[in-house]
Amino acid sequence: MMRRVKILVSGRVQGVYFRMFTQKKAKQIGINGCARNLSDGRVEIIAEADHGSIEKFIKWCHKGPVTARIDHVEIAELHSDEALTSFEIK
Repeated sequence: MMRRVKILVSGRVQGVYFRMFTQKKAKQIGINGCARNLSDGRVEIIAEADHGSIEKFIKWCHKGPVTARIDHVEIAELHSDEALTSFEIK
């Protein structure tokens, strides 16, 4: 069963290639969705995959790449009618 979540990551996550590393990790794990910068300095990630892959990805989001500093991660469950087919940087 597919699971979709919105992940909000705060800390030093803009200007450190966070979205690019996120896309790379998502593709490695098999996550579809997107990542975008928010005006308040956070990064918003929409991620969709099976439950195990989502849990692995959320765990990675708490650590992030070495260029970033993660201060806080918020997770919200989302519902969707149609499946996502790739992972994009917006």
